[in-house]
Amino acid sequence: MRTTGTTLERVVSLYRKLGSLARRGGRAGGSYPSSSVCGRRKGTEVQKRENSLVRTLSTSADTERTILGVGASTMKLRRVAQTGVVFALALLILQSPVRARSQTTTPPAATTIPTGQLIQPEELRALLNATGSARPLILQVGSRLMFDQAHIPGSEYAGPASRDEGLNLLQNRVTPLLKTSFIVLYCGCCPWSRCPNVGSSYKRLHDMGFTNVKVLYIAENFGTDWVNKDYPVAH
Repeated sequence: MRTTGTTLERVVSLYRKLGSLARRGGRAGGSYPSSSVCGRRKGTEVQKRENSLVRTLSTSADTERTILGVGASTMKLRRVAQTGVVFALALLILQSPVRARSQTTTPPAATTIPTGQLIQPEELRALLNATGSARPLILQVGSRLMFDQAHIPGSEYAGPASRDEGLNLLQNRVTPLLKTSFIVLYCGCCPWSRCPNVGSSYKRLHDMGFTNVKVLYIAENFGTDWVNKDYPVAH
């Protein structure tokens, strides 16, 4: 059975009130002699409020009765008043990671990058011999292990862009540059449509105001689309 946060919060609130009244009733009963009219009156008022809360709990939805784990009798409800609060709070805590995960945003897919901002492997290979402003700053935004195994000569590591620390590394690297700087991003960890890095890295630079950013289109992976074509590689 699926328990909603609203139901749990209601049970917690009722439990707290019941526990508080139980403690107050105990103090009232112990503070006054049994022959004291004032003591009996205060104890009676507390008892009435306590019984009212017990009836509310006993007539709640099946979800609430399941959380209690006992019948709706007065004595049983009182015995689990404090432990019920702990159990209900624990359920709320266990539910919170599920809600957090459901609210987590998915990194932009590589397919969201405009076609006009893509550069083909053969085009980038030709630019490796360029000089001056014609030669782009090439940034690898994938995994460090992949970069250490093989990367495009002259490229720098600035990833992984699928994580906040990777995006921060990328942002710190380009912050001193002119917004018109020629930058090429690439990854190659997996097929283009499943790459988790190039979409978010391109978006970050675009949001920062960079206007001359290209992304290397790698259809399959870096090995297939660059290394196996005998394009220049550094280790």
